[in-house]
Amino acid sequence: MPSTKTTSQSASLFELPVDKDGLKQAILRHLHCTLGTDENKANNHAWWKATSAAIQEQVMARLSKTQKSHYMNDTRAVHYFSAEFLMGRLMSNNMHNLGLFETTSQALQELGVSLTDVMEEEPDMALGNGGLGRLAACFLDSLATMNLPAIGYGLHYEHGLFRQEIQDGAQIERPDSWRDYGNPFEICRPESIQEVALYGYVETKYGENGDIQKEWHPGLIIKGLPWDIPVVGYGGTTVNVLRLWESQASGYFNWDVFNAGGYVDAQRENVQAETISKVLYPNDETEAGKELRLIQQYFFCSCSLKDIIRRYKRAHGDDWSRFVDQVAIQLNDTHPAIAIPELMRILLDRASLTWDQAWSICTQVFAYTNHTLLPEALEKWPARMLEKILPRHLEIIYEINHRFLQEVENMWPGDNDKKRKLSIIEEGNDKMVRMGNLSVIGSFAVNGVAEIHSRLVKENLFPEFEAMWPGKLTNVTNGITPRRWLKACNPALSKLIDSKIDNDWPRHLSKLDGLSKFADNAKFQKEFMAIKRANKVALAEEVKALTGIEINPDALFDIQIKRLHEYKRQHLNLLHIMALYRRILENPNYEMQPRVFLFGAKAAPGYKLAKDIIFAINKVADRINNDPRVNDKIKVVFLPNYRVSLAEKMIPAADLSEQISTAGKEASGTGNMKLALNGALTIGTLDGANIEIAEEVGDENIFIFGLTVEEVNALKAKGYNPYDYYYNNREIKAILDWLETDYFTPGKPGALASLKHSLLDGGDPYLVLADFESYSEAHKQVDVAYQDKTGWARKAILNTAKMGKFTSDRSIQDYVDRVWKLRSCHVE
Repeated sequence: MPSTKTTSQSASLFELPVDKDGLKQAILRHLHCTLGTDENKANNHAWWKATSAAIQEQVMARLSKTQKSHYMNDTRAVHYFSAEFLMGRLMSNNMHNLGLFETTSQALQELGVSLTDVMEEEPDMALGNGGLGRLAACFLDSLATMNLPAIGYGLHYEHGLFRQEIQDGAQIERPDSWRDYGNPFEICRPESIQEVALYGYVETKYGENGDIQKEWHPGLIIKGLPWDIPVVGYGGTTVNVLRLWESQASGYFNWDVFNAGGYVDAQRENVQAETISKVLYPNDETEAGKELRLIQQYFFCSCSLKDIIRRYKRAHGDDWSRFVDQVAIQLNDTHPAIAIPELMRILLDRASLTWDQAWSICTQVFAYTNHTLLPEALEKWPARMLEKILPRHLEIIYEINHRFLQEVENMWPGDNDKKRKLSIIEEGNDKMVRMGNLSVIGSFAVNGVAEIHSRLVKENLFPEFEAMWPGKLTNVTNGITPRRWLKACNPALSKLIDSKIDNDWPRHLSKLDGLSKFADNAKFQKEFMAIKRANKVALAEEVKALTGIEINPDALFDIQIKRLHEYKRQHLNLLHIMALYRRILENPNYEMQPRVFLFGAKAAPGYKLAKDIIFAINKVADRINNDPRVNDKIKVVFLPNYRVSLAEKMIPAADLSEQISTAGKEASGTGNMKLALNGALTIGTLDGANIEIAEEVGDENIFIFGLTVEEVNALKAKGYNPYDYYYNNREIKAILDWLETDYFTPGKPGALASLKHSLLDGGDPYLVLADFESYSEAHKQVDVAYQDKTGWARKAILNTAKMGKFTSDRSIQDYVDRVWKLRSCHVE
């Protein structure tokens, strides 16, 4: 087919061998031949599958060219190991990155079908939970856009985390069956199956020259079946791969047992094996749950390492001398840390390298991203569990630790406290293996994800490691892909931006700063805010459809969307909502801008207080939303089953972005970046990337409140007593006491009392009460600012204009420069 330009503005970016008629023919061909239906009886789901298949043809052609180019150039590649990849929907993203969105829309329109309706048929890929997984997805987008050789590795979850339902205000977990009807964007690769060993015992052998050799005799073998999801870079030149592993039994079915009448027992091994990739983060409150989590992590790391080595050997045979030149492995948090002893095992027991040779390779291949300052979030595994499941790996970990502690002794002679703190093994009644320490010791680079976070990693979390290896700990501030988080999810705003600055801003986000000169332009302000209101109208329709609640698009939309955790302080937001409600009840003439508070969050199934907070939000919402005395000044909405596709509707409609974590607890945050990019103002603490956002947008265009990191530490050092705030602030006392009544839960007094107890008797670990008054005052400033429509429009425009730093392309370039040392590979 002749090459055509899909739009006049994108001519410089896209030259694609497809036009509207060609795409229309491809869609009809797949409708007829792939799906066995026709345009007269096809429903929207069939049109989605046919259209996706037509788009996938373009993707696969480019994937083939990319892989050939990488092979011919023998490229160094980064391999991104992550337990989560929150990819969301791919159809819209792929069309935008290929420059085919308008072409596809026109093709379907001529076939009598709405592209908008078709896209709604696509389920979100249930491969992640929160910011960790979405960051990984943004990074894959940037790596492909920047023509950098990369592969993502993770698990092919059958159900992901869970689908959240709300029943009588409470979270109910249901399986997220995202693959019930297949997924057109993934490809099964049975030719690359790997085998993974578990359990068993280790035999010690002695060679002829007296060398000690170890042989692991596993008790169980599991198969890892790879599924590939192509990742399309912007412009469609490079297409990289996300490879996800599905667990299967090595022997599928026991005929003898079945024929003897053991119908269930015949599939027992199969069911046990498949459980490994069944769900994301199984509940680890039980011993069995802990074991499953550890097996999950080892399973995907083992499969991935074997896959990397298979590909390396195809080009270099058994010559290990170039391995460190060709392979970089990024550990996204501690979940993949078991990859370090696994690579050591392969190099020692299979490749027969010496310990020094193997350790030299390991410590030049692995790099580790730390995502948390919370000690409890740095994983630890019982040594007895490792001994049971991975006996050879525990031996290797002990040896790594033994040699490392000799280095500690050399640096701090006789300092046993240092050894205790830095050891990979935490001594006690139940010895624990510290995966955070293992990750630092086994990596050549360790990075935090925001400037303040990286500083606190050096000063508070790993100061001794910083002293031992100066320069090893560095910073790479997180970023987001503007292709999905502005161009695709907010098309009207994207077109307005196109009309004012170069249309290649999705590649070069710093060009958004060109919008700054329009911040005081009355016509541009009107256009910008008209788009915001249209997005709010669309979200109001979605809210009505999902919850039955009617909200006013002219109210201020105040949005908090993130994982439900105490440190993210959704309950601080809730207490402020209750305070506003109480003020209105005490004074019916209380003046405030009408406000809609929108929440989206999932709580881990075993995290009771987090689930209690969700319940409390919904119960307070029921009361407020149905109280005529409020006179629609406040509406509270908890949107169920928060996910990427819902975020793409909420973020463009937000006026105010809640980023209210306790200072020093949030590593970075990326929701703060997405919301600001779409013209929302931030109310937040000086935590994570909020600090850098404030630096970019200016103090007058953000609402900062609360204790700083230093003030948090000082308060805790002198002894924090939440009862001081309870007794000294009349409003705080009244709100907390309210939670113990049945006002919000008629006939059930005390149903919300766990929140009060956590804040008082529980010690308020995240200083909610200490920050409440400052938070409340910041909201009063928001209220005043929102009354000035011209001033608010100016602030919103500048928030969008100043987000250039927070593109994931910049993050990836920082990784390339500071960690990976990659080179881009041109794909014809």
